[in-house]
Amino acid sequence: MQKLIRVTALALVLTAALSVSGAGAGEHRLNDQPTPPDVRFGPLFNAVQAAKLFPDQKTFADAIPNGDPTAILADWQMQKTQHNFDLKRFVTTNFTLPQASQAWVPPPGQSLREHINSLWPVLSRTTREVDPYDSLLPLPQPYVVPGGRFREVYYWDSYFTLLGLAESGRWESVQNMVDNFASELNTYGHIPNGNRSYYLSRSQPPFFSLMVELLAQHGGDEIWRRYLPALQTEYAYWMADADRLAPGSASRRVVKLPDGTVLNRYWDDRDVPRTESWMDDIATANATPQRNRPELYRDLRAGAASGWDFSSRWFSDPQQLGSIRTTKIIPVDLNALLYHQEQALARASGLNGDRAAQQRYREAAERRKAAINRVLWDPRAGWYADYDWERQALRQQLTAATLFPLWLQVASADRADRTADAVGKQLLKSGGLLTTTLHSGQQWDAPNGWAPLQWVAVEGLERYHQPALARDIAMRFLNNVQQTWEKEHKLVEKYVVDGGGGGGGGEYPLQDGFGWTNGVTLKLLDKYCPPDTTCNNVSDLHAAAQ
Repeated sequence: MQKLIRVTALALVLTAALSVSGAGAGEHRLNDQPTPPDVRFGPLFNAVQAAKLFPDQKTFADAIPNGDPTAILADWQMQKTQHNFDLKRFVTTNFTLPQASQAWVPPPGQSLREHINSLWPVLSRTTREVDPYDSLLPLPQPYVVPGGRFREVYYWDSYFTLLGLAESGRWESVQNMVDNFASELNTYGHIPNGNRSYYLSRSQPPFFSLMVELLAQHGGDEIWRRYLPALQTEYAYWMADADRLAPGSASRRVVKLPDGTVLNRYWDDRDVPRTESWMDDIATANATPQRNRPELYRDLRAGAASGWDFSSRWFSDPQQLGSIRTTKIIPVDLNALLYHQEQALARASGLNGDRAAQQRYREAAERRKAAINRVLWDPRAGWYADYDWERQALRQQLTAATLFPLWLQVASADRADRTADAVGKQLLKSGGLLTTTLHSGQQWDAPNGWAPLQWVAVEGLERYHQPALARDIAMRFLNNVQQTWEKEHKLVEKYVVDGGGGGGGGEYPLQDGFGWTNGVTLKLLDKYCPPDTTCNNVSDLHAAAQ
């Protein structure tokens, strides 16, 4: 009789799991990819997150079941109505929770450079094999994580981490990271947001071609040939459905404008709350009853795919997260990155002896460059902006993304000059470059600035003969990093640049570590350090300048 009860309970649980997750019959494994925990545990996952047992919703998403999930589900179904049932005790008995990262206490007297170099091993992980029910995805080579709550590798973060690893002479680590991303492309057909099953439904800003370019600086042209198949796979992922779209429509990551112009957007294949932010998304939906829930969840997920999660950049109402409409926006930075990808594919194809493919990718890059300059340039304001393809109108907001066409050399000289002027007047603050000019409470808005955007700005402005502004941005940001380091002995995920110190806003507390800040700081230290000089702290740069 007990066995019959368990089987019946299990059937009910699995049916409910599919209902809660939004998956239909035959989709429990999400197209034969590893199953995310919100699908695997369905109503149990929802109950745990709704009970807010842990301060961070990512905690249970990263928990490892101690046994067969179907048995755990059936046990929960039977026990949950019993007198004095304790959900937290049930969870801690049946799951191994992720351990909080130990704060790294640097030895006394370390310089900023020494601290960064000592952090690389601390942030390194190896997970060639994982528990079959773990949300973590295995990777063949060691990798570097950002730090804090981010216990897995993240796609676009990693490029800026790689800059620092290369600067530290850790080329084997750079090679390992690139190999891991190539492995993900081979396994999943794209590079997921991070190596978690719940990130598989989306990617992030496509930096893989820039990673290959960086590695090729050390390994030569053979690197381009080696990673050509992976580059082709990623491009196919971003351009899927482009050939069959009707004008004025969109599918997955591709948009075709009424005049036939093809550009790209961010997208997530799922339309349920984010696994790692489950109750946050449900709360946003509850606060926005007029929104269609699947559409809202998709836009929130697409916002996470952009890496700018979240920013008023994606909102209709700058103060309302529920007004997010990421999938209706053609982002300028994404399309500049895909321009680089097309150029990279042309180069790799040429080195591989495929002249037809080389020409095809060159033509695609030129079409995209022309489209960016036609569709995403605001002649009145004088900067590059995002485009609302549904409303057929440029977004009016100036954001740090405007510098991507300079960094990746899409802009003309006169447009670069106008963009630089706008950036210098509106985004430059005492501690570096603002992300946007709006204060919304979101982390990708004022008063925050982020290391990767400082690097994009510095390199982009230098490429268009604006060295003074580039250096000004770099030094202001470095001073901010140094001052925070001296006070708190850590590098953090984001900084207040309209003022100083660690940044705030968003869905979780400020994280330290921190991969991309470490990488960019090291690059900027070396970029502005005089030849034949070692700059271990920002004060060394100031001393050398005098």
